[in-house]
Amino acid sequence: MQPDTKSRTDQRTTPAGHPVSVLRFEGDIASTSRDAVIGAYQALPKETAKLILLDFTKVDYINSSGIALVIQLLIEASNSGQKVYACGLSAHFTKVFTMVGITKYAQLFPTETEALAAL
Repeated sequence: MQPDTKSRTDQRTTPAGHPVSVLRFEGDIASTSRDAVIGAYQALPKETAKLILLDFTKVDYINSSGIALVIQLLIEASNSGQKVYACGLSAHFTKVFTMVGITKYAQLFPTETEALAAL
C-alpha cells in the first residue's frame, strides 16, 4: 500500500452545459488519506460545486477505512445538497461499493466520458 494518496481537482462541463467538479485520486485510499479525500472535497465551493465526480481511475487499492472516508464525503455532500458520481473503479471495487450501499448515494460509471454524458 502506498503511504500517500494524491488528489487534484479539475473542472469539466457536461455535454448539456452543466459544470462538474472532478476530484481525481491517485494511489491507495486508506485512513491516512483523510486530507486527500475529505480535504479535497471540503475545499470545493459549496455554492457552485453542485455536481461532483470522483475519479478512481488511478487508485489501486481502497481498504475499509478508505471506504469509510468515501462514505463520509457522500454524507457531507448529501447534507449540502450536492450530487456525487464516481468513475474509474475496477470491477472489484464496483462490486464492493455496491455491496456496502454506496450506489444508493453515488451513481457509478465506468469512465469519465460516460459519467459526463449522463449528467
